[in-house]
Amino acid sequence: MDKLEQFKHQQYINLETFRRNGEGMKTPVWFVQDGKTLFVRTVDESGKVKRIRNNGHVNVALCKMDGGLLSEWIPAQARRVADPTVEKEVAHLIYKKYSLMGILLSINSRLRHTHYAILEIKLSE
Repeated sequence: MDKLEQFKHQQYINLETFRRNGEGMKTPVWFVQDGKTLFVRTVDESGKVKRIRNNGHVNVALCKMDGGLLSEWIPAQARRVADPTVEKEVAHLIYKKYSLMGILLSINSRLRHTHYAILEIKLSE
């Protein structure tokens, strides 16, 4: 099976980022897929954004809401994207994929003045 094919119709990925000392930190997150790229929208000042800024090597795996793995880990590269066009497209994909939950999260975030970062994830070949 194509590595990217397995992500279609899935709700969560477990994103493993790495601290400076090499320790892996695993976090289940919502994601969207656009072609060969996975995107995660997360709180701008979260630990995973800071860790990716220092080290773009990550691992991803399909998972359940609680982080329980549903697939093997796949190495990938991640980076923060600061392009308003990409941010808007990712927001649209999230609303389309997660429907009411995505809309409710967005409303809650606006009320709390939450700032988001978009993480672009490309699987290693």
